[in-house]
Amino acid sequence: MSEIVVIVFIAFLLFGTEKLPEILRGLGKGYREFQKATDKIENEINKVTDDVTDEASKDINDNANDSANRAG
Repeated sequence: MSEIVVIVFIAFLLFGTEKLPEILRGLGKGYREFQKATDKIENEINKVTDDVTDEASKDINDNANDSANRAG
């Protein structure tokens, strides 16, 4: 917690009280954009993983049915 106080104090000294809100707003927007991009990538990976899993399950079921039909 004390590290945050030191960082904020140094930021006030470097940028001043007028410029700091603008800088923090820009950092916030950048962080939100990063989060959106990360979420999109994560969703795409999950979609591909689900598709592969579904296809593998279908193939396994088809092979099991084919084997049962041949045996029966």
